[in-house]
Amino acid sequence: MIKTYSPKPIELTHDWYIIDAEGQTLGRLATLVATYLLGKHKVRFSPHLDCGDNIVIINAAKISVTGNKLEDKMYYRHSGYPGGIKETSLANLLARNPAAAIEKAVTGMLPKNRLTDDRLRRLKVYPGIEHPHAPQSPKPLGDK
Repeated sequence: MIKTYSPKPIELTHDWYIIDAEGQTLGRLATLVATYLLGKHKVRFSPHLDCGDNIVIINAAKISVTGNKLEDKMYYRHSGYPGGIKETSLANLLARNPAAAIEKAVTGMLPKNRLTDDRLRRLKVYPGIEHPHAPQSPKPLGDK
Protein backbone atom coordinates (compact mmCIF):
# COMPACT_ATOMS: atom_id res chain seq x y z
CA MET A 1 0.00 0.00 0.00
CA ILE A 2 1.31 3.46 -0.90
CA LYS A 3 0.83 6.13 1.70
CA THR A 4 0.37 9.78 0.91
CA TYR A 5 2.91 12.01 2.59
CA SER A 6 1.53 14.92 4.56
CA PRO A 7 4.01 17.42 6.01
CA LYS A 8 3.83 18.20 9.70
CA PRO A 9 3.49 21.86 10.72
CA ILE A 10 6.85 21.71 12.51
CA GLU A 11 8.58 20.67 9.26
CA LEU A 12 7.41 23.78 7.39
CA THR A 13 9.74 26.74 6.96
CA HIS A 14 8.79 30.28 5.98
CA ASP A 15 11.54 31.82 3.86
CA TRP A 16 11.85 35.57 3.24
CA TYR A 17 11.69 37.08 -0.24
CA ILE A 18 11.86 40.70 -1.41
CA ILE A 19 10.26 42.07 -4.57
CA ASP A 20 10.93 45.45 -6.16
CA ALA A 21 7.56 46.59 -7.56
CA GLU A 22 9.00 49.44 -9.62
CA GLY A 23 7.71 49.16 -13.19
CA GLN A 24 5.90 45.86 -12.59
CA THR A 25 2.25 45.37 -13.53
CA LEU A 26 -0.15 45.22 -10.58
CA GLY A 27 -1.99 42.02 -11.54
CA ARG A 28 1.06 40.04 -12.57
CA LEU A 29 2.86 41.01 -9.37
CA ALA A 30 -0.18 40.04 -7.29
CA THR A 31 -0.37 36.57 -8.85
CA LEU A 32 3.32 35.95 -8.14
CA VAL A 33 2.94 37.12 -4.55
CA ALA A 34 -0.22 35.03 -4.00
CA THR A 35 1.58 31.92 -5.27
CA TYR A 36 4.44 32.41 -2.81
CA LEU A 37 2.12 33.26 0.10
CA LEU A 38 0.19 30.04 -0.54
CA GLY A 39 3.39 28.00 -0.85
CA LYS A 40 2.42 26.45 -4.17
CA HIS A 41 6.00 26.77 -5.40
CA LYS A 42 7.18 24.30 -2.75
CA VAL A 43 7.43 20.54 -3.07
CA ARG A 44 5.79 20.11 0.33
CA PHE A 45 2.70 22.18 -0.53
CA SER A 46 -0.40 21.12 1.30
CA PRO A 47 -3.63 23.11 0.92
CA HIS A 48 -4.71 22.67 4.54
CA LEU A 49 -1.42 23.95 6.01
CA ASP A 50 0.08 27.42 5.98
CA CYS A 51 3.31 26.55 4.17
CA GLY A 52 3.91 29.83 2.29
CA ASP A 53 6.73 32.32 2.62
CA ASN A 54 7.15 35.89 3.86
CA ILE A 55 7.07 38.49 1.09
CA VAL A 56 8.42 42.05 1.36
CA ILE A 57 7.39 44.40 -1.45
CA ILE A 58 9.28 47.68 -1.84
CA ASN A 59 8.61 50.64 -4.16
CA ALA A 60 4.86 50.02 -4.09
CA ALA A 61 4.26 53.62 -5.14
CA LYS A 62 5.97 52.93 -8.49
CA ILE A 63 3.67 50.09 -9.59
CA SER A 64 2.26 50.31 -13.10
CA VAL A 65 -1.05 49.32 -14.63
CA THR A 66 -2.09 48.89 -18.24
CA GLY A 67 -4.85 50.63 -20.15
CA ASN A 68 -7.13 53.15 -18.45
CA LYS A 69 -7.21 51.32 -15.12
CA LEU A 70 -5.94 54.34 -13.16
CA GLU A 71 -9.19 56.19 -13.87
CA ASP A 72 -11.60 53.34 -14.67
CA LYS A 73 -10.86 50.80 -11.92
CA MET A 74 -12.97 51.55 -8.85
CA TYR A 75 -12.84 50.20 -5.32
CA TYR A 76 -16.13 50.20 -3.42
CA ARG A 77 -16.97 50.10 0.27
CA HIS A 78 -20.28 50.50 2.05
CA SER A 79 -21.07 51.88 5.49
CA GLY A 80 -24.15 49.70 5.89
CA TYR A 81 -26.53 52.65 5.85
CA PRO A 82 -28.78 53.58 2.91
CA GLY A 83 -26.81 55.63 0.42
CA GLY A 84 -23.57 54.82 2.22
CA ILE A 85 -21.60 53.54 -0.74
CA LYS A 86 -18.18 55.08 -1.30
CA GLU A 87 -15.96 54.64 -4.33
CA THR A 88 -12.30 55.33 -4.90
CA SER A 89 -10.41 55.14 -8.17
CA LEU A 90 -7.12 53.30 -8.43
CA ALA A 91 -5.29 56.60 -9.05
CA ASN A 92 -6.64 58.07 -5.79
CA LEU A 93 -5.83 54.89 -3.86
CA LEU A 94 -2.27 54.81 -5.19
CA ALA A 95 -1.80 58.48 -4.31
CA ARG A 96 -3.21 58.04 -0.80
CA ASN A 97 -1.99 54.56 0.13
CA PRO A 98 -0.04 52.60 -2.50
CA ALA A 99 0.37 49.60 -0.19
CA ALA A 100 -3.41 49.17 0.03
CA ALA A 101 -3.74 48.72 -3.74
CA ILE A 102 -1.26 45.84 -3.77
CA GLU A 103 -2.77 44.29 -0.64
CA LYS A 104 -6.27 44.40 -2.17
CA ALA A 105 -5.02 42.77 -5.37
CA VAL A 106 -3.25 39.98 -3.48
CA THR A 107 -6.20 39.47 -1.11
CA GLY A 108 -8.50 38.91 -4.06
CA MET A 109 -6.23 36.15 -5.37
CA LEU A 110 -6.03 34.18 -2.12
CA PRO A 111 -8.63 31.58 -1.18
CA LYS A 112 -11.17 32.72 1.38
CA ASN A 113 -10.64 30.34 4.29
CA ARG A 114 -9.24 30.16 7.82
CA LEU A 115 -5.64 30.50 6.65
CA THR A 116 -6.15 33.77 4.76
CA ASP A 117 -5.41 36.07 7.71
CA ASP A 118 -2.19 34.22 8.57
CA ARG A 119 -1.05 34.38 4.97
CA LEU A 120 -1.78 38.09 4.67
CA ARG A 121 0.18 38.77 7.87
CA ARG A 122 3.27 37.52 6.08
CA LEU A 123 2.85 40.14 3.31
CA LYS A 124 4.74 43.37 4.01
CA VAL A 125 4.29 46.25 1.56
CA TYR A 126 6.25 49.52 1.68
CA PRO A 127 5.81 52.54 -0.61
CA GLY A 128 9.53 53.36 -0.73
CA ILE A 129 12.77 51.44 -0.78
CA GLU A 130 13.26 51.40 3.00
CA HIS A 131 12.02 48.41 4.98
CA PRO A 132 12.80 47.07 8.49
CA HIS A 133 13.34 43.44 7.39
CA ALA A 134 17.06 43.55 6.59
CA PRO A 135 17.94 41.26 9.55
CA GLN A 136 15.86 38.48 7.95
CA SER A 137 18.07 38.78 4.82
CA PRO A 138 15.31 38.34 2.23
CA LYS A 139 16.25 36.82 -1.11
CA PRO A 140 15.32 38.74 -4.28
CA LEU A 141 12.35 37.40 -6.20
CA GLY A 142 10.65 38.40 -9.43
CA ASP A 143 11.54 39.43 -12.95
CA LYS A 144 13.96 42.18 -11.97
